[in-house]
Amino acid sequence: QVTAKTAFLFILPQYNVSVPTADGELVQYHYGLKDLVTILFYIFIAIILHAVVQEYALDKINRRLHLSKVKHSKFNESGQLVAFHLTSVIWCSYVVVTEGYISNPRSLWENYPHVYLPYQVKFFYLCQLAYWLHALPELYFQKVRKEEIPRQLRCIALYLLHIAGAYLLNLTRLGLILLLLQYLAEFFFHMARLVYFTDENNEKLFNVWAVVFVVTRLFTLTLYILVIGFGLPRVESQALDPERGNFFSFLFNNILFRMSVLLLVCLFQASVMWRFIHFQLRRWREFWNEQSSRKRAAAAGTKQQSKLLKRDSGYHENGVVKAENGTSPRTKKLKSP
Repeated sequence: QVTAKTAFLFILPQYNVSVPTADGELVQYHYGLKDLVTILFYIFIAIILHAVVQEYALDKINRRLHLSKVKHSKFNESGQLVAFHLTSVIWCSYVVVTEGYISNPRSLWENYPHVYLPYQVKFFYLCQLAYWLHALPELYFQKVRKEEIPRQLRCIALYLLHIAGAYLLNLTRLGLILLLLQYLAEFFFHMARLVYFTDENNEKLFNVWAVVFVVTRLFTLTLYILVIGFGLPRVESQALDPERGNFFSFLFNNILFRMSVLLLVCLFQASVMWRFIHFQLRRWREFWNEQSSRKRAAAAGTKQQSKLLKRDSGYHENGVVKAENGTSPRTKKLKSP
């Protein structure tokens, strides 16, 4: 029994409470320090799953494609993220639909702070934190190139900041929707990279990703404005109460603070869109340069072919057709003896 209790501490979410409802009692969860033990256990699970995907899927594909070292590293990165983003999109979609967060958008800010979480919401957040924390030792295990480490560390830090912030500040409902939008765009991007590595002439999925990216950015910005600009200022409990999990809803009553937060959100989204536009312009410029070089190569090949045909049929000199050895192709007349 002692071993079982210790095992449950690692495997199952902790801090369950019985919340009274109209139909009886409902078991829900809140967070605490014991969550770190559960996250540690699922970090090891994520490392094992990472190795399984690498060994039984990505390595076998790599051996067939014969990619260079740079493409090999990018292929492994995108392959792992495609598996993770696809799983997370399906899982997150199931959670937000079953909990009614999409059918009732007002639930994203109503009854804030959302201190008590359903089991599937808390377990989803713990697994997300475990995955992005496991990505830190994977930088060593996967022997990532030094020039790639800062970019990947920045990506990991942003995800951890977003997920941990939503979890600790009791904004889990808003965080779920934002994660779903972000993971959906990231899935199409890394899927497009995988297809591109297998066939460099196939870039159609990048166009699909571009459309999905723009749509998800618009939804993200709209969601921020809806929740921060209109939702949280109308919360009934506006007093600072850290014990009940109400950290900053009182701040959103101040229109100056609210507008400042929205301005920061808009600037961040604008910077993301600028990087996206810059990437698309560079991609289109490379595409048109490649197309023009192909046309020039084809034109040069046509000229070379026409020159070869002229040489085969003889060439003109001073209005007289001569063969390759410089002699006239006309037959000489024999003088009579």
